Amino acid sequence: MAINALRQWKSTCPAGELGLAFPNNSGHVEGLPNIQRRLWDPLQVKCGLVDAEGQARYRFHSLRHAAASLFIAHLGWTPKRVQEVLGHASITMTYDRYGHMFADPEGDREAMRKLEAAIVAA
Repeated sequence: MAINALRQWKSTCPAGELGLAFPNNSGHVEGLPNIQRRLWDPLQVKCGLVDAEGQARYRFHSLRHAAASLFIAHLGWTPKRVQEVLGHASITMTYDRYGHMFADPEGDREAMRKLEAAIVAA
């Protein structure tokens, strides 16, 4: 379904030498400030995602953080997988940003109980 919709859109969207799927009106790359101002911010306002002044609450980059959080919390991705998908240069960067989400306090406590039991039994 998605492929068919993209094919249909591709035949009607502005053509450019780069063959972009979502170009600006002249067929070139759409700038992030334009996307933010014309699409992302109005969408948030329409959905009620606003601050106390009625301004859009999230920047476009927030989608990246939301996706990473979902990958960790709901898909159980490893830190290395998150690093690869997000393109972080080092695992340290991934842990600095998302390390708290990899923690499993109950699992840590259970591991400690097993370790203590093994030490006592020895």
